[in-house]
Amino acid sequence: MNCSKPSIDYMSTLSNQDSNKTVLPSSENRMPTGTIGNPVLAQQLLDAFDQLQGVHPGFRPAHAKGLMCSGTFVPSPEAAKLTRAPHANRPSTPVTVRYSDSTGLPKIPDNDPQRSGPRGIAIRFHLDEHLHTDIVAHSFDGFPVRTGEEFLEFLRAAAAAGAGKPEVIGAFLAAHPNAKRFVEAPKPIPTSFAREAFFAGTAFKFTNSSGASRHGRFRIRPEAGTEYLSNEAATAKSPNFLFDEIGSRLAAQPVKLGLFVQIAEPGDDIADASTAWPANRTEISFGRITLTARVDEQAPERRKIIFDPLPRVDGIDSAGDPLTQVRADLYLLSGRRRRAAVGDVGKRA
Repeated sequence: MNCSKPSIDYMSTLSNQDSNKTVLPSSENRMPTGTIGNPVLAQQLLDAFDQLQGVHPGFRPAHAKGLMCSGTFVPSPEAAKLTRAPHANRPSTPVTVRYSDSTGLPKIPDNDPQRSGPRGIAIRFHLDEHLHTDIVAHSFDGFPVRTGEEFLEFLRAAAAAGAGKPEVIGAFLAAHPNAKRFVEAPKPIPTSFAREAFFAGTAFKFTNSSGASRHGRFRIRPEAGTEYLSNEAATAKSPNFLFDEIGSRLAAQPVKLGLFVQIAEPGDDIADASTAWPANRTEISFGRITLTARVDEQAPERRKIIFDPLPRVDGIDSAGDPLTQVRADLYLLSGRRRRAAVGDVGKRA
């Protein structure tokens, strides 16, 4: 496997913008809140994304280029021992899964080794009408920063690098070693979205029916294993090869994903998404997701989906990571803007 190792150039290329942009300076029923906890910070973050990569009406400010698949989640026997969450205690739950490239550029090439990663996955578990819980993850084990304020500084520094001031991001990375690790780590391009592994950086508190709680982080791995391209092989692919490939793959056979929870041990920081836990931590099988079809992301019932980093379901709660609420705020704010751009205002997620 021959993978790129992007450095500060990764941050400057993130801000290469498309020409059609506009640049601007504890019960199950707890799920629907619709409240932004810190609206000022959420707006600042959205503005920073806009400054970095432009506004693309109707698209997400990060992981703009995506596709959706439908399928079913079947929990493992261990899942119910970990949490009393409804999808861990039912025979099966329908899911919608969104795969995506990185950045807020809707036309980013799938085979761009500098900008297309880390790729994203978002999983919606449809528990009932207007009742759901989500998992949001990406293909790197960790987040670049610990807090929303650091995230804002990171985005602004990246925008400055794109504007010809690489020393700004250089100074930020020097002061934030986990962000430097995130930026410089290889982000290889998979042969398929179905052959990529994903990590949910923020930890959650899992509570079972007996009231016992443990902390852990979700991980998603393809049962077929991961498989990556060299940069040379990726360059030979079409700019949309990941999107073109998945439909025919699913038409031939289902894609099966293993869902796991990495369990924290004493001393592991459960409130810092920028710090990966040791690889030898215990993993509990949470279940299997079987994807059976690619579906139209622009169909009205899917176009309006706003994925939520907060579980908002009984039995799975935030572990206290400050980024969890910050990201939920940003997803909701940007999702409302996206809905307004396509005429979906007032519709539920």
